[in-house]
Amino acid sequence: MGDNGRKSSPMGILFLVVLIDMLGFTIVIPFLTYFIQDLASAEGIMEIGRRDLWVGVVISCYSLAQFIFTPILGSLSDNYGRRPIIILGLISNSIFFIVFGLSQSLSMALIARFLAGAGNGNIAVARAYIGDISQSSEISRRMGMIGAAFGLGFMIGPFIGGLLSDPATSIGGIFDTTFWSKYPYLLPCIFSSILSLISLLLAIIWLPESLPKKSRKNQLESPVKEIRSIFENLINVMKFPQISTLISANFLFMFGFSMMHGTFILFTAMEIENGGLGFSEMQNGWIFAFIGVIGVIIQGGLIGKLTDRFSMKNLMIFGTLLCGLGIASLPYVPASASWIVFFSSAALAIGNALFSPTQSSLLTFATTNSGYELGAVMGAQEGYSALARIIGPLLAAYIWSETVEGIGLWTYHTCFRVAGLIFIVALILQFKIEVNSQLKGSM
Repeated sequence: MGDNGRKSSPMGILFLVVLIDMLGFTIVIPFLTYFIQDLASAEGIMEIGRRDLWVGVVISCYSLAQFIFTPILGSLSDNYGRRPIIILGLISNSIFFIVFGLSQSLSMALIARFLAGAGNGNIAVARAYIGDISQSSEISRRMGMIGAAFGLGFMIGPFIGGLLSDPATSIGGIFDTTFWSKYPYLLPCIFSSILSLISLLLAIIWLPESLPKKSRKNQLESPVKEIRSIFENLINVMKFPQISTLISANFLFMFGFSMMHGTFILFTAMEIENGGLGFSEMQNGWIFAFIGVIGVIIQGGLIGKLTDRFSMKNLMIFGTLLCGLGIASLPYVPASASWIVFFSSAALAIGNALFSPTQSSLLTFATTNSGYELGAVMGAQEGYSALARIIGPLLAAYIWSETVEGIGLWTYHTCFRVAGLIFIVALILQFKIEVNSQLKGSM
């Protein structure tokens, strides 16, 4: 394990790696919709539905790449060590942030986001690194640091993305040039790339290898075999009733929540005369930063006190209900009182912050009591969550594209209503969780 200094020093680097990865995912949130709409319009895709469908495609391709490459990178790290794979991911971030910001076509933007997602599969390698260097008593605290990096990234990323978008107009001065007008979303991408380069430099200088050569695998598994084993694990863990109910509820929650990722800004950015709020990139950045702050406050400080006072099951159910109401209510925010969007945003933020830690804790208890491998179950849950993040934005974008110009029941409200129905199903599933002698202390 090495001395204490060697054990503790890599944690700051790992924290930065995960934070940078999350910034790469979240910094694009405020402007991605506008960016893809501009690229689609430049390619002659003027129909609103067809144009906005591309937003969901680009969002989903990032999650698809993570789903495919996470097990591949994990296998490579088992053979060649954690350090080179983490460094490879940082190099990928540094390059493909810039490529995305310079994109002048939908195909270029799609490829850049896919390759960025592939590089960001190294978050799993960072978790494996923690397992390599930590005593069992240290793992939960250090994994908590990774969770804090997720929350901080979600809080900072959208704010930066909104603040630095379209600098020729929003900042002016030295940015009021033809170049920045041509590449209005390059500046936040450059900012992320610089952060990634700093982390890369720190990793090269101060991040030691955590996996000794004697502990490495001698044979590299094929990518096809790695992906096949994931799907086999997805099927096997669903044989246990309590575990399958919790994982299914999480899948549906993530499904409904990810439907909001693309359509949230499709709605807030839509012209006021068409029923939207007419928000700019910066205004959307503030909203997502607000969502991130709430998540950090609850998961970072309040969740422990809440679980001491209320049962985890009740908190999970309440979180699902609150998040579903928040998302379903979004399209009913009137432009004349657009500040009400913060109430819907607060509901979905609080709901998500309550659901995620309580569901994961209950799944841990259920797995331990069933005698099944915790790593396999948590891996399966991550797999189902990844599938939800792939399918959710695609379905939402498709429904939006088919209904955005509709009338009656079939309008831009429809995808938010569908997300609300998915949350209802998730809620019903959670009531099926039995309070028995195995889970009684946690329920």
